[in-house]
Amino acid sequence: MISFIVPAHNEELWLPRTLAAIHESARATGQPYELIVANDASTDRTEQVARQLGATVLNVNHRQIAATRNAGAHAAHGERLFFVDADTLITASALKSALSSMDKGAVGGGALTRFEGEVPLYAHFCMLWLGFFTWLAGISGGAFMFCSRATFDAVKGFDERLYGAEDAAMSAVLKRQGRFVVLRERLFTSGRRMRSLSGLQIIAFLGRIAFVPSDLTRRSSVEKVWYQSDRHKNEKASVGMRVSNAIALVILLVLVTFPIWIVPWPAALMNGPLGYVKRSAGMILAHTALVLWPCAIFLMRNLFQQNRWPEKIRTMLLILVSLWFASRSTLRVYGIWAALIKWLAG
Repeated sequence: MISFIVPAHNEELWLPRTLAAIHESARATGQPYELIVANDASTDRTEQVARQLGATVLNVNHRQIAATRNAGAHAAHGERLFFVDADTLITASALKSALSSMDKGAVGGGALTRFEGEVPLYAHFCMLWLGFFTWLAGISGGAFMFCSRATFDAVKGFDERLYGAEDAAMSAVLKRQGRFVVLRERLFTSGRRMRSLSGLQIIAFLGRIAFVPSDLTRRSSVEKVWYQSDRHKNEKASVGMRVSNAIALVILLVLVTFPIWIVPWPAALMNGPLGYVKRSAGMILAHTALVLWPCAIFLMRNLFQQNRWPEKIRTMLLILVSLWFASRSTLRVYGIWAALIKWLAG
């Protein structure tokens, strides 16, 4: 049997579409299934809506996504567990691909996502950039993640010390148990966080948790991004937020198009206005590439715990590439700031 676990906090508005998509997709497989909504301290009609739509409701009071997912999994009866966020729409094709992967021996996997509805333009590039690197690393976000019951029990579920990025940590531990797949299908998920926070806030947050991952163990450090209760409120973006989003868009455009800026250009181009653009893009790339240091550390930690040689080789290559770019970027950043300080000193 397939067990769907949907963690939910104040999700009465999104649940009808999410649960309808799960029912439709599950029926298309022809396999028996159950649908569990882990209702985490909701103060709206989440419980009533879930019951009306044929879900079993498990009421918990964790206000922590890892613990809520685990509670739902422990209450489930299926041999295959699917974790679906309350604001994510799965499809029959993605579900069938996941089941087929497990039939062929995969212990688990997930799918990349894209935003539904109106979101700032930078958000699409942010998702594209993050999706590319998570695909390279072979890890998945938690919007749609699956594994066998046996594997879930073997790794003891999601890490309840974490208030965020527990999905990436879960991907890493699942990969130690066997083959972990990232599906080709992309699923729609809500872009509400991208509408409620400015682009620079999102970039700063991602940078902070990359360099200070211990923040993920403190709820207060991730509250605004991942645990804000009033997430359905749509306010018109202020002038400051629009400016922030525009700056974030420029940064992400540079990141997404990075091959253009790292290859040598003819001298004729470098001596004109385009040369100024290339040098500016190079400075942005140099600073943002520093995040590859913590990425390399994360990969090295996982390398020694991998059991499969294909995954070991892939991880080693990613470590080498990360270290090469990070070291070059560090030298470039040092040169930029040394030149700036020298210029300011006159």
